[in-house]
Amino acid sequence: MVANTRIRLKTEDRQAELVQAALGLAAQRSPAEITTGDLALVIGITQGGVFKHFDSKEAIWLAVLDWAHQSLMERLEQAAQARQVNALQALRAVFLAHIGFVEQFPGVPRLVFQELQHAKPTPLKGRVQQLMADYRTLVTQLLDHAREERLLAKDVDLPSAAVLFMGAVQGLVMQSLVTGNLHGLARQGKAVFKLYEAGLLPNPKT
Repeated sequence: MVANTRIRLKTEDRQAELVQAALGLAAQRSPAEITTGDLALVIGITQGGVFKHFDSKEAIWLAVLDWAHQSLMERLEQAAQARQVNALQALRAVFLAHIGFVEQFPGVPRLVFQELQHAKPTPLKGRVQQLMADYRTLVTQLLDHAREERLLAKDVDLPSAAVLFMGAVQGLVMQSLVTGNLHGLARQGKAVFKLYEAGLLPNPKT
């Protein structure tokens, strides 16, 4: 009875299942090693059934990146707008929200780092680059607001500050993936942002 119900799922529902299955498996091993057979096994359909909903394995990963793009940016924008006192606090909220997203979905950075290693353009790499561009835009806007609020030192270069922000998150995430330990990532994130923020603040008057 349950099996029949699962078979009757609409295409969009089955696609959502496959995306979440891919995310779950990518949290455990390299996305390059995951097969359509693995995905079929997770959600209880045949391997041929996978291709009724996606034309190829690449199409599945494109859907995963589209989901990650929308979900991450929504979470970051909500964090930035959640009654923050000023733009620096909004930046901190975005930093920690990204850390929280990675803790919940470690398969996403695995996929992102994998695709950025390709020397030539690919559809997947293009999706990753668009995600990073939108992320950079959000961070740069918050830094610009912080400057307007006179919270930054006058000599802070905003593009460089945005690069450092993103690099700090990526460094923390990569370190955690290398060690295979995401525990303590939030605590480390708070400490790292404190150092980052200290480099932005005006020097105290003496």
